[in-house]
Amino acid sequence: MPTYDYRIEATGDVIEVKHTMALTPRTWEELCLLANLDPRGIPSDSEVTKLLSTAGIVKSATLKNPEAPPCMSGGGCP
Repeated sequence: MPTYDYRIEATGDVIEVKHTMALTPRTWEELCLLANLDPRGIPSDSEVTKLLSTAGIVKSATLKNPEAPPCMSGGGCP
């Protein structure tokens, strides 16, 4: 299940939540219900914003072979 970062607009806090890609909570209440979080006294109608994350991106320089695989450079893939 993917992990997403959300900013709570009322406080500026950022939290990490796991949920399916099909869901997009818009308020703190929706996020709390989805992730079984303690509301911590934050108003339930506070907006939450899904933040852009770079998880899953691998730089070619960190690979043993920094060359692009054949299928990404026009060659055939096995």
